[in-house]
Amino acid sequence: MTKRPPLSAAFKKKVALAALRGDKTLQELADHYQVHPDQTSQWKRQAIEGLDGIFDSRFDRRASDMALSK
Repeated sequence: MTKRPPLSAAFKKKVALAALRGDKTLQELADHYQVHPDQTSQWKRQAIEGLDGIFDSRFDRRASDMALSK
């Protein structure tokens, strides 16, 4: 059995976004992208958890930029 090379961040993002869309089940996505269903579920969970950080960091940057411009 050969070991699979590491998957790129772009690939993981594509799978996570497809899972978030909800058009297909996690099993269908796993079959399509040839990954384990638990992996698709994990990437989806990581994407959801990461959303807070995305919006918080932008807000913090804008707030600090506004404070500096005064």
